[in-house]
Amino acid sequence: MTITIRPGSTVMFTGDSITDCQRLESEDALGFGYPLRVAGEWGLRHPDRPVTWLNTGIAGHKVRDLEARWETDVLDARPDVVSLLVGVNDMGWHTLDPAGYVIPVEEFEAGYDRLLAPLAEAGTQLILIEPFLLPIHGVIEAGAALIGEKEREEWRTDLDPKIQAVRKLARKYGAQLLAADGMFAELATTTGPEYWAADGVHPTPAGHAALATAWLRLVS
Repeated sequence: MTITIRPGSTVMFTGDSITDCQRLESEDALGFGYPLRVAGEWGLRHPDRPVTWLNTGIAGHKVRDLEARWETDVLDARPDVVSLLVGVNDMGWHTLDPAGYVIPVEEFEAGYDRLLAPLAEAGTQLILIEPFLLPIHGVIEAGAALIGEKEREEWRTDLDPKIQAVRKLARKYGAQLLAADGMFAELATTTGPEYWAADGVHPTPAGHAALATAWLRLVS
């Protein structure tokens, strides 16, 4: 069953850099990625159903970072729909904090659960976008480091259980799940993964368009 967005609803996107997408540099604070595309397409399809669109994504954030700002950035806005994409910073290239702490899947899942619980209690409709990693080829730059395919295989090993945790929580809370990892894996078989995310993580314009199209299928 799709989520029905009623006239006058407030829809909030939140998460990490994939959602942030330079939102503070954009005129409407939605950024230049899939939230902007969703809002634009919705307006074309449903001019009779105005919606307030919000984006509180922040680049680099993990689940625990979202927890620290959840009340002021999300709950206080009393959104009718919350769309959450987080997890890629909890794996691989970001699993080590300055103290060298690796984020276990149990901690990731428990923190993610704590984000969803108050929203579910308030009757907020939920869309969970699972984190994703595309199987790009060759060496990429991640910060000051050069990352090869072997390291990205380790990222995948770390990320897969966290994707499963998001799927589990979507079932627990009756949320709509956007299965982005599987979607991009399928798309990559025809065009090559770099077309959708040049570094395997951050979507290209085509990748953001694919996310927006998939997101809009979950609502009516």
